Amino acid sequence: MMQDKPVLLTPEGLHKLQEELDNLISVRRPEIAQRIKHAKEFGDLSENAEYEDAKNDQGFIEGRIMKLEQMVRNASLIETDDQTDGWVHLGSTVKVKDEFGETEYTIVGSAEADAGSGKISLESPVGKALLGRRSGDEVEVETPGGARTVQILQVA
Repeated sequence: MMQDKPVLLTPEGLHKLQEELDNLISVRRPEIAQRIKHAKEFGDLSENAEYEDAKNDQGFIEGRIMKLEQMVRNASLIETDDQTDGWVHLGSTVKVKDEFGETEYTIVGSAEADAGSGKISLESPVGKALLGRRSGDEVEVETPGGARTVQILQVA
């Protein structure tokens, strides 16, 4: 059996995963079990859409629980407090400027990435380009839309 790959997370990201896992186990799982029990009372399961729907939801929830348990078990925390040396590290918050204006990103592991909230994966084109750089550097970023240059304004 292969060893599971570490899942890089900030303490905040780990907390969110644990909250989701707790909710699925303590709230959603019992709700779906109740739906299945209720649907069975209708009799013939072969033509029972409510039962099929509840079983599909159960499969999805159980799969997500297994995935979250694995992620929490393999969590490797990113410590961000001691990384104010001006260089971009995993966990750094980086303010950049490009032709579209200024943007702020936090470099996180892929499990925690959420571009909508400014959290980008270290495996993304921008994340890869910024890692190991420092404030004042101009960085060429290869994106699906073509190459672009970003200037690092601040690293925290």
